[in-house]
Amino acid sequence: MAFDLNMIQQVYNRYGSRIEAARKAVGKPLTLTEKILYSHLSAGDPTRELQRGVDYVDFAPDRVAMQDATAQMALLQFMQAGRPQVAVPSTVHCDHLIQAKIGAEEDLDTAKSQNKEVYDFLSSVSNKYGIGFWKPGAGIIHQVVLENYAFPGGMMIGTDSHTPNAGGLGMIAIGVGGADACDVMAGLPWELKFPKLIGVKLTGKLSGWTAAKDVILKVAGILTVNGGTGAIVEYFGEGARSISATGKATICNMGAEIGATTSIFGYDEKSEAYLQGTERGEIAELANAIKEYLTGDPEVYANPEAYFDQVIEINLSELEPYVNGPFTPDLAWPISKFADAVRENNWPSQLEVGLIGSCTNSSYEDITRAASIATQAIDKGLKTRAEFTVTPGSELVRYTVDRDGYLNTFDQIGGVVLANACGPCIGQWARHTNDPTRKNSIITSFNRNFAKRNDGNPNTHAFVASPEIVTAFAIAGDLTFNPLTDTLTNESGQQVKLDEPQGIEMPIKGFAVEDAGYLAPAVDGSTVEVKVRPDSDRLQLLDPFKAWEGTDILGLKLLIKAKGKCTTDHISMAGPWLKYRGHLDNISNNMLIGAINFFNLKSDTVKNELTGEYGPVPATQRAYKAAGIGSIVVGDENYGEGSSREHAAMEPRHLGVRAILVKSFARIHETNLKKQGMLALTFADKEDYNKILEDDTFDITGLNQFAPGSQLTIVLHHADGSQESFPVNHTYNAQQIEWFKAGGALNIIRRQQKNVA
Repeated sequence: MAFDLNMIQQVYNRYGSRIEAARKAVGKPLTLTEKILYSHLSAGDPTRELQRGVDYVDFAPDRVAMQDATAQMALLQFMQAGRPQVAVPSTVHCDHLIQAKIGAEEDLDTAKSQNKEVYDFLSSVSNKYGIGFWKPGAGIIHQVVLENYAFPGGMMIGTDSHTPNAGGLGMIAIGVGGADACDVMAGLPWELKFPKLIGVKLTGKLSGWTAAKDVILKVAGILTVNGGTGAIVEYFGEGARSISATGKATICNMGAEIGATTSIFGYDEKSEAYLQGTERGEIAELANAIKEYLTGDPEVYANPEAYFDQVIEINLSELEPYVNGPFTPDLAWPISKFADAVRENNWPSQLEVGLIGSCTNSSYEDITRAASIATQAIDKGLKTRAEFTVTPGSELVRYTVDRDGYLNTFDQIGGVVLANACGPCIGQWARHTNDPTRKNSIITSFNRNFAKRNDGNPNTHAFVASPEIVTAFAIAGDLTFNPLTDTLTNESGQQVKLDEPQGIEMPIKGFAVEDAGYLAPAVDGSTVEVKVRPDSDRLQLLDPFKAWEGTDILGLKLLIKAKGKCTTDHISMAGPWLKYRGHLDNISNNMLIGAINFFNLKSDTVKNELTGEYGPVPATQRAYKAAGIGSIVVGDENYGEGSSREHAAMEPRHLGVRAILVKSFARIHETNLKKQGMLALTFADKEDYNKILEDDTFDITGLNQFAPGSQLTIVLHHADGSQESFPVNHTYNAQQIEWFKAGGALNIIRRQQKNVA
């Protein structure tokens, strides 16, 4: 069925006039990205050209999507906004709280029992405020959105960094924090700095072992984990049109790993086929009527260098399969060079586990290509030498591939089918191991492979590849095996070679499902009671953060000077901590426990300036808060990369950290800090990072003149009595400065709702 058809019709009805107005304002042909952005300005028709990377712009997204871990805090905030119902179509998806341990059925039952309180809260708050609710087991948010809600030319925000998955159907879909989602659900505009544009021209056609996943693995190697920061990546060309809609979604999904705001493909025959195949023919008809607006103008693609800030060209006919990792998703190895890299770097060559599925690669096509390799293992007498797991992306996909026999194929090679949930991809994995700290290797078709990400073991070398490559490696049990060229010894002692994978884009008999897992909200939720127990350790109603005191901020202690990579996983770990996502005080006990202290190269061990002793980061910060002393966190490059989780911004705010000072920020995290009334500052001279000593006390001055484009000043008071100062930069605009002054954006929303009432 097609959800929210009237809303989509309204979006398409205004498309022509909005885009013609944009062409007039810009004075040149438009990329697809520009068409969608200009057609979603909250002010209506565009009247001037917006400067990429400069102008902050208010947008009006068409919908909001939330997963259960981040939805808790987003909806706790929304409850304070004073609205009777969400302003735009919104959904909640229960996919993050299900731990993979035994198998799908048992793990789902355990999750329903352990998380009943949270699920009851989410279902009741959704029912009350007009939000669609997808039950535990329905599937992973991004796959469910692709199957049900994504539509060409639309704009969506989602409280998960892999929201860009919907770009596979031509949608601008951007990962945000819960505070942004709260704003849009409350009927306010959503602000974004107008992005730069990176064009990726795809020529040729995928064949053999090469899959859509290999496109983004190669792009990640080119652009690195922050090369897409502040930009939208637009794919185009004959190669783009040849890739299935779900293959395009895979590419867009992993665009989060290059820091891109989002990624997108234009509407084409593959998009139409997917809409028809998922019973959304009405949307396909609407899109066909305006299809010239759902792709970039011909002049753009004929001369892309004139319209994009950067252009990359990839010939799909020449593209090799890639394996990326370990420990970072941008360390890209073509399969022909991977075995040598394993040997030269002394990475564990024995593969312990291969894992396929997740929000990135769990489509029908993915499963069938992987299953074709598994079938060969059965037919050629090969024994699978590594553990092997399969995570379906949705109940629709799971039911269909089970009906068509593919899950039985995986079962025959010892594969374990996990619940339709995120599971090991986000650390929700009770891994079977006799040594949780052992140096080892795993390979996944997931998107992210930071240290500790999947199983909490810093010595797990996690690699990322396509599902078919992962399956081949699981059969071989050896990372020096090249499935394109090498043979394996079967049970009879014969040398056999795996043939190229074969897949089917869409099920021949169509998709099928008995219960997709959707619950519609009440038409009138005014009498629905939201369930939160006062003594709960899982859920906690929020109190507003305090407003700025109106003066410079003096006497801050250094909580930690983080060295190297500090992702949102380091700042607010997932895994077992997911259970506290709705309880700000309890989850704050994981604050920065994964960050590496510059001064002792240890995690979760910092100096308490009140006692002179070393202890855990959260306990040290709680001691400062109890003493009425503020603190500051200092970080390195691309601070806060990774997941969109706003807890990484809310925890420091809750515990009394006043400012985060770093060399550079990841986009979503910087916005999350601003939303919570924090100071997000960057070194004007990155060498000033080296001036900061462990016993320093900090003043932040110039706040009475806090203005867009102006610098603030950090004054360091060293323990020997000397002091020095240096300027720091920020990217706050006038509205964001008001967030800071008010103590957070939500305080302003609440005030506005009261004024309306």
